[in-house]
Amino acid sequence: MSSAAFAADMPIMPPPPMAYAPPPVQDFGGWYLRGDIGMTNTKARLHVNAYDTLPAGTAFNQYGTGFDSGMLFGLGVGYQFNSWFRADITGEYRSKVSFNGTDFFTFPGPSSLGDTYHGGVQSWVGLANIYADLGTWGCLTPFIGAGVGAAVIKTSAFSDVTTFPSGSGLTSSFIADGATKTNFAWALHAGVAYKVTNNFTVELAYRYLDMGTAGHGQGHFFDGTPAGPSSFQFRDMTSQDVKLGVRFNLPCCDVLPPPPPPPLIRKG
Repeated sequence: MSSAAFAADMPIMPPPPMAYAPPPVQDFGGWYLRGDIGMTNTKARLHVNAYDTLPAGTAFNQYGTGFDSGMLFGLGVGYQFNSWFRADITGEYRSKVSFNGTDFFTFPGPSSLGDTYHGGVQSWVGLANIYADLGTWGCLTPFIGAGVGAAVIKTSAFSDVTTFPSGSGLTSSFIADGATKTNFAWALHAGVAYKVTNNFTVELAYRYLDMGTAGHGQGHFFDGTPAGPSSFQFRDMTSQDVKLGVRFNLPCCDVLPPPPPPPLIRKG
């Protein structure tokens, strides 16, 4: 048997399967969920319509007016568009914070009076935010952002205890019911993100939040007599918040491997 004939009778071995490189893994892109917890530092100007009609020559001063610090708790969903731009929608509850303050009026002549105020505010805020990541050094990525949305502000009962003349011990009380008001809100963000894994990121951020003006409902004198709508307002409510947040990247659609090569067909 010739070597040519022997070679012809040898089975034809199939070619080795083609090797396919795995699809590239991107470190950005896709949906994510987020959660936040933080501290609030709310500020506002207490205003009453009577402040606008004080007699000429009246001296007016406010002391110690302000809110306690509070907590915020938020959830959101977002999308990472590329390596530097992302956006999310967030909703948060801001815990009730107490308001306390005192003011003194000195009218022309010897008369004077002082007022002591107590109240409280809680709120819910929803924002649509955009962020720009400013580059990554190691696992750290600083970012800035901005957001717009709405704030639902709920005030609790507000009390005004007036002492007149100041220091005499003679007092009169006025109580204003709480009320709920919805305002336009906007925010500015700045912070740094730490990428723990490809799917888990921790953020430490500062936020400036503007929530508008909050008001109160009907007023009542110390004996319960109705006094009509209250004019007490918290104007220009803002908060400088410090937040600790986490982001969880959702799994993207799996990339299917290429189909296997067709079976080898031998001709007889």
